[in-house]
Amino acid sequence: MKLTLVGAGPGDPDLITVKGIRALQQADVVMYDALVAPELLDYCRPDALKVYVGKRRGAYSCMQEDINPLIVHYAQQYGHVVRLKGGDSFVFGRGFEEMEYAKQFGIETEVIPGISSSYAVPASAGIPLTTRGVSESFWVVTGTTKAGQLSADLQLAAQSTATVVILMGMHKLAEITSLFTQVGKSETPIAIIQHGTLPDERVVVGRVATILEKVEESGRSGEPIGNPAVIVIGEVAGLPNGTYQQFINAVTTQAEN
Repeated sequence: MKLTLVGAGPGDPDLITVKGIRALQQADVVMYDALVAPELLDYCRPDALKVYVGKRRGAYSCMQEDINPLIVHYAQQYGHVVRLKGGDSFVFGRGFEEMEYAKQFGIETEVIPGISSSYAVPASAGIPLTTRGVSESFWVVTGTTKAGQLSADLQLAAQSTATVVILMGMHKLAEITSLFTQVGKSETPIAIIQHGTLPDERVVVGRVATILEKVEESGRSGEPIGNPAVIVIGEVAGLPNGTYQQFINAVTTQAEN
């Protein structure tokens, strides 16, 4: 009996690791989430059992309390279970919970890291989380805690000079912008990236004070930008609009003087 946690990456099926593909090819059962690219299931053996256990806000969800026993059941009945999760299973993926639960039943476990959407999605949109002279560090924070509230860490992150990356935060966007406004960051650049790394990727860029209006404007010709999305708050979010070139010009001018 074995459980292998495999990070599927941020969305683009080509961004899974080679080791992750090998695990899929060896699996007896693959339990996969909503944000996993369907093409990845093509790597599975024809006789492998594929089980959807996705959790999505506003849609049918398989609860975590159901998933844990299912992992044990399939491992005991079939042998090798691959738990395929979007991004990296140890970054807001509850992978550690599933691994510890399986261990209680004598199931061997392995973790194959994946590329996290927290940094890959901004990168795909041309937004570096750190860059010389602009940002020296970044926070990655969940938009909602288990209790359904904003994380207390977000209050601390908002007061820092670091880039702040928020996952699963679109339904709390008004609260998030209010928090940043309260600490004097209403003019801080913010970017929202939906379906990052995929062909239908959408990006809305603005300021903390204007982003709610920008989101509303994005829906004038269809659905407004929304989940699944990554929110980036910090000076780096303004770089695609020319801020970086302004920075380079300023550095060059200082050097010349």
